[in-house]
Amino acid sequence: MSLLHRLVESRLPSFDGATGWLNSAPLATEDLRGKVVLVDFWTYTCINWLRTLGYIRAWADTYAGQGLVVVGVHTPEFPFERDLDNVRQAVKDMAVEYPVALDSDYAIWRAFSNRYWPALYIADAEGRIRHHQFGEGGYEQCERVVQQLLRGAGRDGGGDNLVSVADYGFEAQADWTTLQTPETYLGYEQAHNFADGEPDRLELNQWALSGDWTVEPGASVLNAADGRIRFRFHARDVHLVLRTRETAVPFRVLVDGEPPGDAHGLDVDEQGRGTLVEPRLYQLIRQPGSIDDRTFEIAFDAPGVEAYAFTFG
Repeated sequence: MSLLHRLVESRLPSFDGATGWLNSAPLATEDLRGKVVLVDFWTYTCINWLRTLGYIRAWADTYAGQGLVVVGVHTPEFPFERDLDNVRQAVKDMAVEYPVALDSDYAIWRAFSNRYWPALYIADAEGRIRHHQFGEGGYEQCERVVQQLLRGAGRDGGGDNLVSVADYGFEAQADWTTLQTPETYLGYEQAHNFADGEPDRLELNQWALSGDWTVEPGASVLNAADGRIRFRFHARDVHLVLRTRETAVPFRVLVDGEPPGDAHGLDVDEQGRGTLVEPRLYQLIRQPGSIDDRTFEIAFDAPGVEAYAFTFG
């Protein structure tokens, strides 16, 4: 049975608003004529997008020879994600090899009337958008749509098999059965659940600052050494978007007042030690055992830290 219950959603907009391209010369509408096109809106610190990346990468590898073109549209959420060098480094580190349109002015975002990271749009060989997926999930349906559109364009679609992806690192799927803590921003424009006064007495999903901080519109900024952030959470994973105005800032992570041990994330060791260098998402906790309410703490040894948002998994 066909998965394409919507005949046509809209026409595929052009990418003329891109401020630059990585991995490709600029792609014009005529370059895509006769191709099935999968457009992936992303921003490199977004954990929700990172958990889809294995599938996007696998589809690009598997179906390129069949006539699929994957275009990643990098639309920045945080100011430092507008920096070309930062995006270029992220593309390299994350093994993104398909074309990436830089959408620093949100022109492509507006052309698609998009509102989400991640968001997928799949267009047929005639340039008609036939399917979309907002947020994580829907992987099998998206791949079946790609196969069906390729067959409709006269290709064999690669058969009926589905890709398999590795489930590790940032790309591991969230533990949805235990996740009870939402994404939380640390700038006053979007902040919620801030506990002002008693940082050691946090209710679930509350967070607090200790030390000399300035809460700016988009981030909490540390003004002096020995600043701390505490968060009462219920999740397997703890991530934090960080940037430093210094060269590098050492930090230390604790869970319920103790080093994380085997619950440490990719960016800390068993003693909870890590170093903030690149502006990006840091994985600080990945618990291997039972999940309960826990208190997370991160302490920074130097000023200049900008903390943007916690995400969980």
